[in-house]
Amino acid sequence: MGKGIRFALLISLLPLGVFAQNGGSFGVAPKSDTVPQKDLTDVIGAFFKMKAKPATSMSSDSKVYFSFLPTATSVPGGGKAFITSTTAGFYLGDRETTNLSNVSFTPYFNLQGRFGLPLRSSIWLKNNKWFIAGDTRLMVYPQDTWGLGGDQPEENKTGLDYKYVRFYQSVLRRIKPYFLAGFGYAMDYHIRINTKDQEANLQDVSDYTFGTAPGQNSFSSGVTFNLLYDTRNNSINPMPGCYANFIYRYNTPALGSNRTWQSVYLDMRKYVALSHGPVQNTLAFWSYYWSTFGGGTPYLSLPSIGWDVYNRSGRGIEQNRYRGSRLAYFETEYRRGITRNGLLGFVLFANTTSVTEPETNKFKYFHPAGGAGLRIKFNKKSNTNIAIDYGVSKGFSSIRLNLGEAF
Repeated sequence: MGKGIRFALLISLLPLGVFAQNGGSFGVAPKSDTVPQKDLTDVIGAFFKMKAKPATSMSSDSKVYFSFLPTATSVPGGGKAFITSTTAGFYLGDRETTNLSNVSFTPYFNLQGRFGLPLRSSIWLKNNKWFIAGDTRLMVYPQDTWGLGGDQPEENKTGLDYKYVRFYQSVLRRIKPYFLAGFGYAMDYHIRINTKDQEANLQDVSDYTFGTAPGQNSFSSGVTFNLLYDTRNNSINPMPGCYANFIYRYNTPALGSNRTWQSVYLDMRKYVALSHGPVQNTLAFWSYYWSTFGGGTPYLSLPSIGWDVYNRSGRGIEQNRYRGSRLAYFETEYRRGITRNGLLGFVLFANTTSVTEPETNKFKYFHPAGGAGLRIKFNKKSNTNIAIDYGVSKGFSSIRLNLGEAF
């Protein structure tokens, strides 16, 4: 095994070093406090002197907690877009034995022809016996690319135009407490890939053959094998616990794929409570390792920063800035409450990214970024925060606004 692979796996496995900590609090929210918790709805209601609605006879297990956030913000590829993010959190079983399920829909558009309709779902059935995950997207998605490797200069920046359809679906069965296994299907369809500058050919810019010809369509279709270990009870805003997700994907012409290629994705996270009480005080770790092999991986399906499963990595770095056949990522975040009622909080984060070089297939360059963010409790029932993050790296900075934590 090469040094680059060993290093990437080491980075991905770092959170395991703290998996044994706080073993008794895996997936368990901090104990309740006498201070009443508040969210943005409470603040608005108090401002307008609105009375809370009386409780209904509906079972608490059947309630759905909605969070809705319309905003204008920057998007990958440059420019501003209007984004409406809606998240629904709900329980499909007893809250003591069933994790919070969630569905998010985040449509966006701008006046330069970019729009997207992403729909993601994480569904936990009763007693966590089954887990169903989905990711469906229809996108007109102009964006920038810099070629392959971690040492591409800024002047290599090239604009791309294409349309994108994604359909991922997986079903996992509980094998033992917190551990599930199953299978899925993954499809990526990139349509009419062209550079914005007609004189610049993507194949020449990237020096890569597959999925780079002018006007080419790229279709990848394959089965996945999934392993999941998850002691969190709320993926929207995880409490102390840990998470590990392994996905092996095999694309084959038998399922319509243009070429045969494979990938491995390993995602690991750990959340450590530094103290217990009404004010959150948590240290969170996240790392993932993503590798493609077998030859024939389309350019836009190669591992790239910001294209993790939930598109949350690389705060402070432009999406696609670093792309290669393999990618290693590590991030640490400190989460702290400001008010005892849970309404306000802040985070401090730092991350680093490395991709393999096309000539040697080894990790050589590492790119750090960091920043800070404000948290505003939007829905105390589902523990959903409005996350406003400012990230910075060499030559770039950005503001991200989301419903829910980055990881």
